[in-house]
Amino acid sequence: MTEDSSTPRGVLTGYRVLDCSIAMAGPFAAQRLGDLGADVIKVEPTTGEWQRHAAAGGARGNQINVSFLSLNRNKRSFAVDLKAPHGRELLYGLVSESDVFLQNYRPGVAQRLGVDYESLRTINPALVYVSISGYGEDGPYRDRPGQDLLLQALSGAMLSAGAAGTPPQAAGQYIVDAVTASTAFEAVLAALLHRERTGEGQRVTVNMLDVITTLQMQEISVYTMGGVPQERSEQPHAHVYIRSPYGTFATTDGFLALAMPHLPTLGDLIGEPSFAEMDGETDGWDRRDEIHAKVADKLRTRSTSAWFDLLSAAGIWVAPVYSYEELVNDAQVAHNGTMVEYDHPTEGRVRTPGFPYRFSRTPARIARGAPLAGEHTREILEDLGVPSERVSALLDEGVIASASAPS
Repeated sequence: MTEDSSTPRGVLTGYRVLDCSIAMAGPFAAQRLGDLGADVIKVEPTTGEWQRHAAAGGARGNQINVSFLSLNRNKRSFAVDLKAPHGRELLYGLVSESDVFLQNYRPGVAQRLGVDYESLRTINPALVYVSISGYGEDGPYRDRPGQDLLLQALSGAMLSAGAAGTPPQAAGQYIVDAVTASTAFEAVLAALLHRERTGEGQRVTVNMLDVITTLQMQEISVYTMGGVPQERSEQPHAHVYIRSPYGTFATTDGFLALAMPHLPTLGDLIGEPSFAEMDGETDGWDRRDEIHAKVADKLRTRSTSAWFDLLSAAGIWVAPVYSYEELVNDAQVAHNGTMVEYDHPTEGRVRTPGFPYRFSRTPARIARGAPLAGEHTREILEDLGVPSERVSALLDEGVIASASAPS
């Protein structure tokens, strides 16, 4: 993938981001900045970030595992030992010429490495410094592991769906990590806008507990202001605060999602006469389990497509439950250009979700795939003005690492 002068410049072209984060939330946020044209330098150990080497869902690449590949496109890799004084000096040089510094170190690590905000602001007062944590920079949970499933459990979200007496069900994706990434991405853009207006850099903190809590703005307000507790009923409703029927139902060949239909209309279509005199806003709550069970009994008699065609034609909110195979081959997904493809020097043809925002004049694009560990170390240091012989000496000392992509 080479630069083309005819390609529109990204909205963040000219900004430099130092991505010192690992795992998902930080790298995903930094990738989005890179998709918009920022020069994102992934700062990783000389052996590479740990996620390069751990399989995702059993899927392994040739040299780069699938998780790392999916979260680190549009970045250059600078492999350096930050515990070595010479390594920190090199990073400080990059800090002086960067706009954003992003990290999700465990509490105390940034200070030990000398890359905390107070240290870096003395080098570059205009720096936007973003720190992502699990529970906050301090407080009683400061040292707890900020892992997605644990945050889902703590947030209360798991008890907003499912049936009473059954184990709470986690989301089918790393929802806390993903929303934290989006939140950090938005925070960077807001802080850069402030800097454009005032010239001031600042420290921005994002924690996963606050993110997943504020994501439930409506649900938690129903409890805090409406006084309605989370009470799961006997049938597996998709949300405790939404009337029946609301959830997924088995058909003869799959599953169908059904959301808050007009009960008399639904009853007429599925052959359930008891719904004719029901009112959704009263019976939908008071007879929630009864309604769910009757709908489930009727919908299991026909195929997903048959029910979808019938119900959607009547204006009822309904959708098939897709597998990933069905999703990535869907006509609307194809029309939107949701999936992107490119060639990677070690992993071959890559097909992955793209960027969710659209800009008419400054579109997101893929300039490069996920880098090899240290693939751009020499290039980055030469950009910084470090002499070639000094780079070679640092390589010999093991302070930095370099790799070349196969031609």
